[in-house]
Amino acid sequence: MPVSPHPNGNLGPATRESNLQVLKDTSEPGKDLDILIVGGGVVGAGAALDAVTRGLTVGLVEANDWAAGTSSRSSKLIHGGLRYLEMLDFALVQEALQERGLLIQRIAPHLVRPVPFLYPLTKRFVERPYIGAGILLYDTLGLTSGNSRGVPMHKHLSRRGTLRAAPSLKDDAMIGSIRYYDAQVDDARLVANVIRTAASYGAHTVNQTEVIDFLREGERVVGAKVKNRENGEEFEIRAKQVINATGVWTDETQAMVTDRGQLKVRASKGVHLVVPRDRFQSTVGLILRTEKSVLFVIPWGRHWIIGTTDTDWKLDKAHPAATSADIDYLLGHVNKVLKRPLTREDVEGVYAGLRPLLAGENDSTAKLSREHVVAHPVPGLVVVAGGKFTTYRVMGKDAVDEAARALDEKVPESCTETIPLLGANGYKAAWNRRNLMAEESGVHVARVEHLLNRYGSMAQDVLDLMTETPELAEPLPGADDYLGAEVVYATTHEGALHLNDVLTRRTRISIEAWDRGVSAAPVAARLMGEVLGWSQTQTDNEVANYLARVEAERLSQQQPDDVTADAARLGAPGIVPLM
Repeated sequence: MPVSPHPNGNLGPATRESNLQVLKDTSEPGKDLDILIVGGGVVGAGAALDAVTRGLTVGLVEANDWAAGTSSRSSKLIHGGLRYLEMLDFALVQEALQERGLLIQRIAPHLVRPVPFLYPLTKRFVERPYIGAGILLYDTLGLTSGNSRGVPMHKHLSRRGTLRAAPSLKDDAMIGSIRYYDAQVDDARLVANVIRTAASYGAHTVNQTEVIDFLREGERVVGAKVKNRENGEEFEIRAKQVINATGVWTDETQAMVTDRGQLKVRASKGVHLVVPRDRFQSTVGLILRTEKSVLFVIPWGRHWIIGTTDTDWKLDKAHPAATSADIDYLLGHVNKVLKRPLTREDVEGVYAGLRPLLAGENDSTAKLSREHVVAHPVPGLVVVAGGKFTTYRVMGKDAVDEAARALDEKVPESCTETIPLLGANGYKAAWNRRNLMAEESGVHVARVEHLLNRYGSMAQDVLDLMTETPELAEPLPGADDYLGAEVVYATTHEGALHLNDVLTRRTRISIEAWDRGVSAAPVAARLMGEVLGWSQTQTDNEVANYLARVEAERLSQQQPDDVTADAARLGAPGIVPLM
């Protein structure tokens, strides 16, 4: 089957249509794909990039938007998991730290960057050597991959040094601390970037396309029947191997084929709060112990992210809801160490995501495995489940390895550890000339820096849009960090098809703006509609759907428990097809 790469990974509406046509054509003799991937989260995206860079023909279908589930609702950290050292899970930590080094230095330096944290010490004499030894091991494990770590080594701080780094901490909150480094990422942006990079090598990726059944020949899976949610059309995609990378939906997707050898995935809800950066003074993030797990306070641009919770979730998986109790739990824990307590009025945004944990005998989701498993329950179907965001590349590689074993021809080894994502090449050079870029484009250098940290060397494409149409240099109402050009670029290059895609994932307006994007919605919808050819009615519907979603989320966050919060959240409509 001819592969037609899009060198810039352009995922605009025309590309989506041509990809759909290629996938439909797989029903013709000899045109089946080598691999069809189901699921456009970080693992599916990683598998698509891995497979296509081994010379395989690849399709990927996602029922909603890229990263619409777990992969856009994480703690935004690329980390080894310091707490897994306590569980003596050294292999998991080492693997994750190796991936962290690769992402910071080679794969995505424009999206993944080091971030410092304080680990507070509260007991004299015993705690510092014990915790210090653990953090030294954490730092050392990151050195064993042959890559340099990409982050500074840890440092012990006295009580005075701790308060100098974080003046808003209570004087008696700790006797000292250890400063160590991990890394952070805009998770949804990374996923869209991996998808685009896979497309640039020839993968046929399509969002808003849902698998409604699998195709069988006897016991063997030979493809999937899918529905294009934009127009209701159903068609078949044939492939030699299918990879199920559907995260918390693994059980449901797998059940379409077999109940034999099922991987069981349990969903654990993690809730995060977003508060303005000026609510307390600190140059570093914090990691705090709780009775169940750990709590992170993470610097996030002009904000802090505070999270997370870890509770079993058995309700709607598409829209996990944060409750009033979740918000109180997080505020209560962070307020134990702050001089001026945070209140509900300080909270700009709230989001909830579900971790796909491999189910075990343990009742506590905090203790279930974060390691991943790859299985081949029936011929033609590979299932990958579990894992951490940080190790997405390894999970994708392992899934493709398993699928490749069943292909007739010899498949080359994975090479994704050497492949930078789009925007990575030339990023450092672009960063060094950011003042010149600002001068040439007439945009403030702080804006250019913001664009470089979101698009890497592709930031110039966004600046060019503003040169062509100066009104696109205007910030969106109520969301000063984001420009009109970014809405257009999300639609022309990043596969955004609905207003929610732009305000929730291509930008983070839905959690960063005080009004959660209500003011920005009409302007963003108009800009999207001009690219996608929406009628005024369609544009109005997109805005109305988004506002209803915001209202439903606000209402859910006032409810006392999961059941009432879930009912409130489900009061908003999902995507209404533009038929």
